Amino acid sequence: MSEVHELAARARQAAIALASTSTDQRNRALLVMAHALVAKQDEIIAANEQDMVAARAAGTAPALLDRLELNPMRIKAISEALKSLSVLPDPIGEVVSGSRLANGIALSQVRVPLGVVAIIYEARPNVTADAAGLCVKTGNAVILRGGSLAVNSNLAITRVLANAAVGAGLPEGCIQSVATTDREAANELMGLHGMIDVLIPRGGAGLIRSVVENAKVPVIETGVGNCHVYVHEAADPRMAQRIVLNAKTHRPGVCNAAETLLIDEAIYERVLPPILRALEEAGVTVHADEKTRALGAIMRVQPATEEDWSTEYLDLRIACKVVPGLNAAIDHINTYGTKHSEAIVTEDYSAATRFLNEIDAAAVYVNASTRFTDGGEFGLGAEIGISTQKLHARGPMGLAALTTTKYIAMGSGQIRE
Repeated sequence: MSEVHELAARARQAAIALASTSTDQRNRALLVMAHALVAKQDEIIAANEQDMVAARAAGTAPALLDRLELNPMRIKAISEALKSLSVLPDPIGEVVSGSRLANGIALSQVRVPLGVVAIIYEARPNVTADAAGLCVKTGNAVILRGGSLAVNSNLAITRVLANAAVGAGLPEGCIQSVATTDREAANELMGLHGMIDVLIPRGGAGLIRSVVENAKVPVIETGVGNCHVYVHEAADPRMAQRIVLNAKTHRPGVCNAAETLLIDEAIYERVLPPILRALEEAGVTVHADEKTRALGAIMRVQPATEEDWSTEYLDLRIACKVVPGLNAAIDHINTYGTKHSEAIVTEDYSAATRFLNEIDAAAVYVNASTRFTDGGEFGLGAEIGISTQKLHARGPMGLAALTTTKYIAMGSGQIRE
């Protein structure tokens, strides 16, 4: 039996045992896990330094190095995130609906764990702890498969968390990581139909596409965010500038950052130059259409290509296009967007309503930055990722997204005639 198959078999057994644990047991385990991270931080940081040395030698980009690095402050933040999970309401056992049938059977629909959750992700070791914590909270066994860049960090964090969880009374195999970084291991994980209940990819477009195209188990597609801000002809210019600047520059390397600016032809000559100058001052390079370039408002500008309209830069870059009006903006977004987060800036109620109704995305904003698409900002407390699909979860996925439902029927001897 291969390593991946053994992990899945252990996880299946752990999932059965986890289904019988109480909210108090799982919350207590989360606190023990949180304390263990801090207590074992020297061990985790030493493993992380191995990854950092290898990443620097490989010429890894500074932004990725920053995501990879762990230090006492970051480990404390990860620990605090686990503690915060322990005080969130437990979705397991929640009664979604209930009724008494005509035959006297009491029927209720209740939330239960998904079972075994597998997560394939890239160079962010904090995801290891976040995912493990969310799965423990919701009574799911988890199999983690991180990228090669953070392999030592991920394995160290998993070891600490798994030992702590078992020490707190949770079953062996409830938190596991795939030790090998071979692509074949990921492919095998994707093929374990009947053993893995759901697979969640977290990372770049290439990773997500590979999982969606090759998995034989149910997948929740997350993350890729080619997000737009559309400045309508009835926009408040100052509001538009603030929103565009925030959406692009607040954290350019995340999936809810704006990647394309659309602006109405009726106002672009007056409203666009100050926005472009503000972006340039913030270090943003604009990939612009011909009308935008003809304004001559900034120096840091490049001609936009067809590829730019569909690019998730995750960088201080933004595409900019002048559009004839609302119809063209909606058409552009629905053509090139990734169904993540889209925003309109307007004082026109009817235009806002059309935008909300006709844009196909997990989150649609009127007069607000796309940066709010986040589990914490939405009041969910935590998230496993942001789903850009329509089943079974959409948008920021909180604890409820890691559950399914079960019908429970309580009878008194009824038989069907």
